[in-house]
Amino acid sequence: MIEGYYYLHTNGELIYKPSSVLVGDPLYFQSDFVRKVWPIDLTDRALAWDLIIEALSMGANRSRIDQLAEKWRLTDKDARRYAERRQFSLAKLEGGWIAAADDPRTKPPTRVSGLGPTALDAIADLVKKTSIECLRG
Repeated sequence: MIEGYYYLHTNGELIYKPSSVLVGDPLYFQSDFVRKVWPIDLTDRALAWDLIIEALSMGANRSRIDQLAEKWRLTDKDARRYAERRQFSLAKLEGGWIAAADDPRTKPPTRVSGLGPTALDAIADLVKKTSIECLRG
């Protein structure tokens, strides 16, 4: 069940609005200051991961991303489960992480990788180079 929505403001802020606030206002997110909107259902951990990964790759405020990752317990260990579910590669390297997937925008698909000090950073780097769809097989 969708509990609410997060939207990425043009200023980099990631803002939550509960579903109850939006009832009767279908145009709420159709604004020049809204870059992207994500539904959130915290019983579906993949949706939480999708949100913070894509928001980070789009330049969301890092402190807000870290706050949500901590609140939702999105750890490096949990990232491995997310990678298995989404069927992309994620591995710990000396000094960092690497995430790799096929870029669905190329024919034939080419393998692209992202690097970072945490699993989240590596996955966000991968998405920045490709698209969130690369994580969805």
